[in-house]
Amino acid sequence: MKALTPNDQLFLWLERRNQPMHVGGLILLDAPGGSSGEQFVRKMVAQMRTYTEAVAPFNQRLVSRLGMWFWDEDPEFDLEAHFFHLSLPKPGRIRELLELVSKLHASQMDRAKPLWEAYLIDGIEDGRVGLYVKVHHALVDGVACMKMLQRSMADSPDIHDMPPFWANAELRGHSQRSAQAEGLVTLLGRALDTTKTQLSSLPKVIKEVARSIWQTSVADPDFVSVIQAPRSVLNQRITASRRFAAQSWSMERIKTCALELEMTLNDVVLAMCGAALRKYLLELDALPVRPLVAMVPVSLRRDDSATGNHVALLLANLATDTEDPVERIEKVARSVNDSKQRFANMSQTEIMNYVATMMGISGVNMLTGIAPKLQAFNIVISNVPGPKHKLYFNGAGVDGVYPVSLLLDGQALNITLNSYDGKLEFGLVACRRTLPSMQKLLQFLEEGLQELEAAARIPEKTGVKAKRAA
Repeated sequence: MKALTPNDQLFLWLERRNQPMHVGGLILLDAPGGSSGEQFVRKMVAQMRTYTEAVAPFNQRLVSRLGMWFWDEDPEFDLEAHFFHLSLPKPGRIRELLELVSKLHASQMDRAKPLWEAYLIDGIEDGRVGLYVKVHHALVDGVACMKMLQRSMADSPDIHDMPPFWANAELRGHSQRSAQAEGLVTLLGRALDTTKTQLSSLPKVIKEVARSIWQTSVADPDFVSVIQAPRSVLNQRITASRRFAAQSWSMERIKTCALELEMTLNDVVLAMCGAALRKYLLELDALPVRPLVAMVPVSLRRDDSATGNHVALLLANLATDTEDPVERIEKVARSVNDSKQRFANMSQTEIMNYVATMMGISGVNMLTGIAPKLQAFNIVISNVPGPKHKLYFNGAGVDGVYPVSLLLDGQALNITLNSYDGKLEFGLVACRRTLPSMQKLLQFLEEGLQELEAAARIPEKTGVKAKRAA
């Protein structure tokens, strides 16, 4: 057995009916030439169902010992509980596909089984095929998911009979030891060793946590405190209902904008999000006076490990109180650089424990509601790196890879994007009952990018228009 990290334990503690703690992705496939989507799917379903044995981490289930969670191999793994074939009713528009994904993403998974599910979906009117996958965030983070995706795909349409991700032999090296049950003394020894390692990082962690709480914008205008985010309509109680929307933007277009403005690609993305949220909230007559704050996860992964979470967080000023697009992106960039400089002086263990502490503060608040006016951040915006070239799955070209993330109580909107084959593919998830007409954010993201291009004096003909999945 292998103990979960403090971060991974937190994902389990926070899970409730209205906030399932899994992440997912919608992959759109172009059926190989000469076959319809239905024909391709029938063949793939038959093939994928032959892989009845799973490798780690997909054969791991949760076990509770001494008040802690551990991963252990499931001796009764049943593929039928994890892999499903669904068909859209006619006319099978992308709208119906995204509605189906929204419903699938809203449901919790059974903790008595390995925490993942996969759905192969046909019946899409344009002949494409959907593959929706969801995995509990305690099992893997977004970066690990992308690595698993790449290992399950090929670089050529001529490669067929590939195993699905849950049976991918390349992941065997990451399986946890579970040959025999461990005794109480062994488990206690492991717990003590873990505690000793964590205690060594306490002085720096305590110092940075205190700084994050008490430092003010008066002392450093670029510093974003964990108590300065304003209350907004984004930060209401959520229900279990979900709405998913997706769209792609050209990577070259965003990079050109960043180059002309002397910013980074992530600066442009965050400025786009700030502009979109400003317009959305203005339309609702609900824009806070103070700027919204985004929590931006940053991967600390230094190897090819497939399991667990190795993520730090930055707090970014989205400058939603600023109308001028150049002033907005400059504020965004300064706040991000301030956070990066703080992490540069910390070890990876110190950063991870700092993140766990700060997330713990937010988690206690979300669980108890004891200090609703203390808002660490208004929204999570994640950028997950993905493959730079086109991928194929058993001859089918991968047309799009759209992330489907999670929501927290008090966090009714999430924006996650990943790079793929020269594109940035945005996936927006919201509580359907809390945020009306959230699909408009796709239009506002495009307008935010156009404003930056106009400020950089980039000719319109150089910009490739966004490709809407919804």
